[in-house]
Amino acid sequence: MRFFKIIAVFIVLVIGAYAASMYYFVDENKDFEIEKEVDYPLEKVFLQFNNLQNFTRWNNFFTSSQSIDIDYYTPYAGQGSSISYADPKKDTDGEMFIRYEKENRALRYQLFEDKNENPTVVEVKFKAVSAEKTKITWVVHTPKLSVLSRVKNFWTEDKFAENIDKSMTNLKNVLGNKVEKDNQMAAIKYDSLMVEKEEEKLLLGINVSTANKKDALYKNIVMNYNKIYNYTTMDLGKKDDEFGFPVLITDADNYKDKEVSYFLGIPLSKKFGVTDNNFSFRSQSPTQNYVMYYKGAYEGRVKAIQQLVQKAKNDEMRFGDIRQTFIERPMDDQDVNMKLSLSVFK
Repeated sequence: MRFFKIIAVFIVLVIGAYAASMYYFVDENKDFEIEKEVDYPLEKVFLQFNNLQNFTRWNNFFTSSQSIDIDYYTPYAGQGSSISYADPKKDTDGEMFIRYEKENRALRYQLFEDKNENPTVVEVKFKAVSAEKTKITWVVHTPKLSVLSRVKNFWTEDKFAENIDKSMTNLKNVLGNKVEKDNQMAAIKYDSLMVEKEEEKLLLGINVSTANKKDALYKNIVMNYNKIYNYTTMDLGKKDDEFGFPVLITDADNYKDKEVSYFLGIPLSKKFGVTDNNFSFRSQSPTQNYVMYYKGAYEGRVKAIQQLVQKAKNDEMRFGDIRQTFIERPMDDQDVNMKLSLSVFK
């Protein structure tokens, strides 16, 4: 009996010492600031923060869980917008609000987690460093914690910083795809031959062999594009702004053949395990290309391809695959809008 009394007294003393140390040496809440820069214009960056439907697509707090369910409430953007979320696997839920907005300058979020009535308040400030670069500053005010819970404040800042690092990677991927699409649309000059350098890409797609009869080839491309799009958006949960324009890679002169082999894929930011054997990843190496934009019936692309090949021959350049980038998604019985790129080298 005496032994249990000693143990009880010891436990009380340990808890008392712990509580005293938390009370005197650890703040009841935590305030800290984190700065990051992204190589995208202020206006484009701000739209990813003040629209909560955009925000939850790249913020790691929400994207890190496959089981989280989010409800959005009007207005969906700006001051007064809000969401609620629940994650049954992690047994957590909460609500998030935008309480203040100054366009392209600042936002203030309130995040209520689980049953905590005291919110985490996050003020985000935006500043244009240049026309193509934006500085983002997070000022975080964590909720007050009870004496026994204050130990959490030792790792709150590190945890928040890690979340921001992962979120910034996701944001850059989203903005990269948006900007690439905008730039490609703005750069279109139909039927003009240009020289471009293309960076490395990672494509998720399908290898196909099919007959080259009348419109059978294009119908086959449309069918396989829909398969890839549905797998990417439905099975993988990717949004349209998380991947680039679809790319078809094939031999430059196979339009003459009775049967055509091609790879059709969608650019993604990183490689991961694919559970469906119909799909595979393909790396597209950096290349120098002769480029033409074409709009019209799919069969009409042949003339543009011939011009690219002839240009390479006239310049005494060797050439490789032809890449057909669909600026507008391929659809049955509709003209195509595409970029034709012939890789060339000495």
